Parts: sequence; C-alpha cells; structure tokens
Amino acid sequence: MVTHQTIGERDTVLDAEDLAALRENLHEQRLFRQEQLRQFATHSSNRAEERRQSDAAQVEVGVRLAASARMVLADVEAALARMDSGQYGTCHLCRRAVERHRLLIVPQARYCGRCQQVREAGR
Repeated sequence: MVTHQTIGERDTVLDAEDLAALRENLHEQRLFRQEQLRQFATHSSNRAEERRQSDAAQVEVGVRLAASARMVLADVEAALARMDSGQYGTCHLCRRAVERHRLLIVPQARYCGRCQQVREAGR
C-alpha cells in the first residue's frame, strides 16, 4: 500500500482496490492512445497526396495531435512501469506521496500537487 496525504494534511491509503482501478484506467488510456496513433499513421500514409494539397494548418494540427498522443502514451507507460516497480505514487521532485485524489484524477501524475504548481509557475 502507498500512503498519501490529502489537502487537509491527513494521511489516507491508496488501497489495493484503488490501485487496481488506476491500473485499469492506465491500460485503457494506453490502448486508446495506441489506437489514436495507428489512426494518425494510417490517415497520413493513405492520404499522402491529399495531405500535400491540404492546408498547412491542418497538417500542423495533425502533427501536434500525434505528438500529444505520443507524450500521453509515454506518461501512461511510465506510470505503469512505476506501478510494476513499486514506485507509483511518489513525487519525482520531493519524494513525498502524490495525493490520492490527484492520482484518482490524473493516474499518470509524476508530481504531488505542490511540486506540479511549482513546475507550472516556472514555465
């Protein structure tokens, strides 16, 4: 079991049921992103001539969507690897537990809420 802190600073436990649900969610996200990337690849190879003639902005949107899907897929796979290694739910910066409610919303989260805010403020 992984211990987590809530906003109220009281400890809660991410139990086996939570972990199973999170793992299932991550597997579903992985399948969705893999299928999304297959569709992008099929679309781009089947319509190469059409794409040459299409608007550059449409091509740019497709490229950005594919890049985003690859990024999310990498995050999901990294979260599954952390689960397998027993490191899931630990912030990559401060090494404290990532809040349970945060993981239930963003199962692939690498950072606790506080560290995520610091990272976003630094951008």
